[in-house]
Amino acid sequence: MGRTEVVRDVNAPASAVFDAVAHIENFREIVPDITGVEFLSEQHTGVGARFRETRRFGKRESSTELEVTEYVPGERVRLVADQGGTVWDTVFTTSARPDGGTQLTMVMDANAYKLAAKLINPLVMGMVRKAIEKDMDAVKAHCEASRATD
Repeated sequence: MGRTEVVRDVNAPASAVFDAVAHIENFREIVPDITGVEFLSEQHTGVGARFRETRRFGKRESSTELEVTEYVPGERVRLVADQGGTVWDTVFTTSARPDGGTQLTMVMDANAYKLAAKLINPLVMGMVRKAIEKDMDAVKAHCEASRATD
C-alpha cells in the first residue's frame, strides 16, 4: 500500500476551501490539469455521486471513474476509484484555524490488488505526489485570491 499525504494552510474560510475540493464542478475549474468531467450519476455532490474525470499528465490524458463514498459537509469528502489494478482512496479534510484560515489535508491510499500494479505503483508514486501537490497549490491560490476580492 502506498500512502501520500499533503497539507496546505489556506488563508480562506473552511467553507470556501471545502466547496473548492468537495464539488467537482468547482474543483474542475480550479485545477488546470483537469480537462473534462462527465457525471455518471444524476447526483453531482455527496455520497453516491459518480463521475469520470479526464486529466492531463504531461503530454498524455487519462480518464478515471470516481465515486464519492463519504461526505461530511464542511469537514471531509472521500473519493474512491478503481483504476489499473489499484483502489485509489482519497480523503480531503478541512479544519478551521483560529485565525480564520483553514488547514486542508489530502490523504491518498493506493491499494494495489494486481501484480502489475504492485510492481509499478512504487515507481509512479513520486509523480502522483507532484500532481497532488500541484492540485493543492491550485486550490490554495484560488481560495486565497477569492478571499482577497471579497
